[in-house]
Amino acid sequence: MQLLQYKARAKVNLALDVCRRLENGYHEIRTVMQTVNIYDELEFCKRRDPDIILQVDSKDYLGDLENNLIFRAAKLMKEQYSIQEGIEIHLKKNIPVAAGMAGGSTDAATTMIAMNELFGLSRSREQLMEQAVQLGADIPFCVLGGTALAEGIGEKLTPLPAPPHAALLVVKPDIMVATKWVYENLHIDKLKRHPDIDGLVKALQQENLAGIAQHMENVMETVTAKKYPIIMKIKSRMLERGAVNAVMSGSGPSVFGIFTKKETAKAAETAIRQMFDETKIKAQVQVTEFYNDTKGDIG
Repeated sequence: MQLLQYKARAKVNLALDVCRRLENGYHEIRTVMQTVNIYDELEFCKRRDPDIILQVDSKDYLGDLENNLIFRAAKLMKEQYSIQEGIEIHLKKNIPVAAGMAGGSTDAATTMIAMNELFGLSRSREQLMEQAVQLGADIPFCVLGGTALAEGIGEKLTPLPAPPHAALLVVKPDIMVATKWVYENLHIDKLKRHPDIDGLVKALQQENLAGIAQHMENVMETVTAKKYPIIMKIKSRMLERGAVNAVMSGSGPSVFGIFTKKETAKAAETAIRQMFDETKIKAQVQVTEFYNDTKGDIG
């Protein structure tokens, strides 16, 4: 029986701007997304019956099966390509949940990529991206991977050069933030400033890490960090410990900092773990890096 193993990698937003609310209730955004080397592990194999079977190492994560993005992605592929066989999927969850890092979206994207391979559908990445937007605005980027400017509701993607090598420190405090709540409380007309997305794109094109760091900014911090002061404490501690900059990813609450040296990032990791030990708040803390090998996730 053919078994495929994939790594579904998380993303961070190097910068995120919300331009306006659309009539359909969505928001128009401009953001630069970046894949990072934190990943869920998925296994896929065919079934003779038509069922979709999903097994997860954490029962708390699975929730309502019908609303799970992996299940929905598999169902979409079966329906669109008239696949009569079923599929069994095993997920080992490593990406922090509800973190602003597209954990669910990247699992769904990986499911579409894997089924394309497993069932010999011969769809291009571009074709899968067009289908993926039916499931969620972040999923087309997760199919693409690497570095990209995302516009519209996030589905209009322009690939960008990879940033220079750097160490990243990612911290996800034990807080659950609903993206819908953040958007509902984001008053775009009252924002005093907007991220310089074009400046960030230029810095990426110039392979200028200092310029990239300088333009890291997220308007959603005006909502999430206001309610959860721990976010600003994490950012401050990272900067104190040598980060060239730190910013919240997505709607939060994850924060990541960029470091020029891995040793500095590891020392900052120790300091932030101590900070959380003192506050008695739980957090997931790990050092990682940018990831741009978009064809290296199978096997």
